[in-house]
Amino acid sequence: MLIEYKKVNIYQEDVHVLKDVDFHVDEGEFIYIIGKVGSGKSSLLKTTYCELDIESCEKAEVLGRNLMDLRRREIPSLRKEMGIIFQDFQLLHDRSVLKNLRFVLKATGWKDKQKIDERITEVLDAVNMTDKKDKMPHELSGGEQQRIAIARAILNKPKVIIADEPTGNLDPETASHIVSLLKQISQTGTAIVMTTHNIPMLDKFPGIVYRCKDGQMQDVTKDYNRMDLTEEGEEDI
Repeated sequence: MLIEYKKVNIYQEDVHVLKDVDFHVDEGEFIYIIGKVGSGKSSLLKTTYCELDIESCEKAEVLGRNLMDLRRREIPSLRKEMGIIFQDFQLLHDRSVLKNLRFVLKATGWKDKQKIDERITEVLDAVNMTDKKDKMPHELSGGEQQRIAIARAILNKPKVIIADEPTGNLDPETASHIVSLLKQISQTGTAIVMTTHNIPMLDKFPGIVYRCKDGQMQDVTKDYNRMDLTEEGEEDI
């Protein structure tokens, strides 16, 4: 089990946003988390990479680590085993795509320049962006920047990728390409956990579905595709 939560309670400041969360992620799973803005989706993701502390739980383990006992100095080691994708890309705008990716590998302990460049070539090829390696981020479209963000996330061959609204700023066609790419990555064994408001995407690229609503998080995989998509879309946006 890559992530296992039992009776986890999550707060944002003094607000109890999610109560008694039971949530688990295994190798190769493709997981959506849906719900209204403010329902706790992003807060949940932040707890997995220790951006937000868990207040109380029966169990909270991520990649074999007990989050309740994890020391601050141990968090970077945990994050090295994860890929994190943000809605706003968070690329370094003062350097090229190639130098963005080199920076990440060097920061995570890679030293051999040839191996670094070989790995960068591999990930850029995987996201079909090899011809953009010398471009600056501002020279890329939103979809291209998100592909680079995905390439960055898979550099260290993570066991799980955490993606917070990875298609939120993209047009429908580009969003579909990005989710398709993430789905392909999950088929290599890397688990994907992503929040989304794009409910029709759940039919196009099926996966496990959790919904955050009224302070609760529930597995709705069996019934999400029987919902009225228009109604659900209106609820979640």
